[in-house]
Amino acid sequence: MTGELPPDELARRVWHRLAPEGWPVSPDALPPGSALVGGAVRDALLGRLGSRPDLDLVVPAGAIGLCRRLAQRLGGTCVVLDQPRDIARLVVNGWTLDLAGRDGPSLESDLQRRDYTANAIALRLDNPTVLVDPTGGLADLAAGRLAAVSEANLLADPLRLLRGVRLSHTLDLPLAALSQDWIRHHAQTLGQVAGERVFTELEKLAADPRGHQGLAWSLRHNLLAAWGADPNAGRPLTGLGPEQAGACGLDASERAWALPLARLATLLPPAALGRLRASRQWQQRSARLRCWWQELEARPGPEALAEPRRLQLHGELEADLPALLLRLPPAVARPWMARWRQPEDCLFHPRSPLDGRQLQQALNLPPGPLLGELIRHLTLERAFGRIPVADPAAGAVAIHTARAWLSRRRD
Repeated sequence: MTGELPPDELARRVWHRLAPEGWPVSPDALPPGSALVGGAVRDALLGRLGSRPDLDLVVPAGAIGLCRRLAQRLGGTCVVLDQPRDIARLVVNGWTLDLAGRDGPSLESDLQRRDYTANAIALRLDNPTVLVDPTGGLADLAAGRLAAVSEANLLADPLRLLRGVRLSHTLDLPLAALSQDWIRHHAQTLGQVAGERVFTELEKLAADPRGHQGLAWSLRHNLLAAWGADPNAGRPLTGLGPEQAGACGLDASERAWALPLARLATLLPPAALGRLRASRQWQQRSARLRCWWQELEARPGPEALAEPRRLQLHGELEADLPALLLRLPPAVARPWMARWRQPEDCLFHPRSPLDGRQLQQALNLPPGPLLGELIRHLTLERAFGRIPVADPAAGAVAIHTARAWLSRRRD
């Protein structure tokens, strides 16, 4: 946060960092009494503001109607988030603006109903030289801590318990001792929250570089017990940090998706993902990863797998192999990553040299289970180098291999 500056100078610095002249909606287009609150103000104070921050705006009333009018005028989209609470989202030109009707008779009363003091700091748009801070958020940020506004505010929406863990690790702000106590004491109430909301929060936490630490903290303090998190996930979770990803040979773009996937698959069995209303694809990916981790941990190394099983591994995890490797020794992971990046590698990207139509025409085979078995056999032979890839005679070798296999089946 900006050092020991006078309050008006601090507010001016924050306003300058927010660069309102670049917003898709001019502050002048908003009704008198409007204010910017929440994450954008907090991040401007911490010097971690992105080029297009999400803007949370409080207006005196009529937020949904205002959002619809702005969307029509600017060519954006209005999404009603909460009709009873008068909250809507405007998406326009790559920006996201959340508009909410004021909760209470004044801006100060609205801020006092929020989750953490760092999120309860506002700038009035008609007087941005004053930071409105009724809960002591500036002092908490200056002290380097994340503090809940009150115990009652956390219980008003128990998702705030998990959000506090996420913000603490994302912002690198330790939770105040009393806030930690409240979160631990009320951990079971997270089970009252809609599963979709909990999973969205977990996805955000898992995507943070320090997310593995936050997930391990949540597990250790039973925050996810009601959702069926794996109680044995703590030790493997602690190893799923950026350092391990680097040691395993993943680049930055691969880490961005493989680390969150590996972390959540480690923490949440498929049944837990089902209760959290995660997509069927998420559940299937988690189930495959957990199955293969369990099998590989019982072996001296993946090379010990029999050829058909090894082929099955690469077929099932062709898209997700980097996530699997994050829990294997780097000495195994690095050469596998190098091979996985080669699209022509026939084991790491298994394909039959001939498709079903070609085999039917060449061998006069009808469609059915036998044809499927033959395709799997040819895929295996190609994956382990017994059918050449780039050789002009590869097609002929594949047909010969197929005839031989069919002959053995018929004998």
